Amino acid sequence: QVQLVESGGGLVQDGGSLRLSCAASGRPFRTYGMGWFRQAPGKEREFVGGIGWSGGITYADSVKGRFPISKDGAKNTVYLQMNSLKPEDTAVYYCAVQHYAYGIISASESEYAYWGQGTQVSVSS
Repeated sequence: QVQLVESGGGLVQDGGSLRLSCAASGRPFRTYGMGWFRQAPGKEREFVGGIGWSGGITYADSVKGRFPISKDGAKNTVYLQMNSLKPEDTAVYYCAVQHYAYGIISASESEYAYWGQGTQVSVSS
């Protein structure tokens, strides 16, 4: 059974920082890639970034340079450090793990098999 548990969301002011965590059980990040997505009110879910099994990282242009992604293999946990937050970053953030081992990180939701429950991030102006 694969389970992803996110934590770290909250309310922060414009320009502030938050760190999201995604702890996984049942699917090791050393062999599976993992992505972060977000869904703002009234909008479709969008890709934020992802980290592959080998450590390669891909970012959406909207967060590049602000949201570094990292992982801790010993804890099987992936992190999304969100810096210089803007009101337009307000959304529910989800982590997800890929269907297949040793894959390439993709921005397509269909490439991901399991999803976390989501955590709310709100940025006030």
